[in-house]
Amino acid sequence: MATAVRMAGKKVLLPLDRLAQAAECLKTLAHPHRLRMVQMLLAGRYTVGELAEACEIPSHMASEHLRLMQRCGFLASEKEGRFAYYRIAEPHLAQILACVEARFG
Repeated sequence: MATAVRMAGKKVLLPLDRLAQAAECLKTLAHPHRLRMVQMLLAGRYTVGELAEACEIPSHMASEHLRLMQRCGFLASEKEGRFAYYRIAEPHLAQILACVEARFG
């Protein structure tokens, strides 16, 4: 197990294995459709169909994007009848999207 590295200014650096995990999850976000879905989900919960329509993609593609983000722990889903509603499970996504919107908005 890797340990954190302390710098001269008392800043503790994350271990490389944790940074590798972070990089993988950030790669998952690095797609325009996924970023659009996160933007929407930060405002409320949506079904696959609603997210697919907003991204102008087929539902099966939206499902794959959602599955990848759920695997990273970014999203959670809840079944209601025959519909699955997705919501944000990682509250720090709001800060990440705020950075994206500030830079590119």
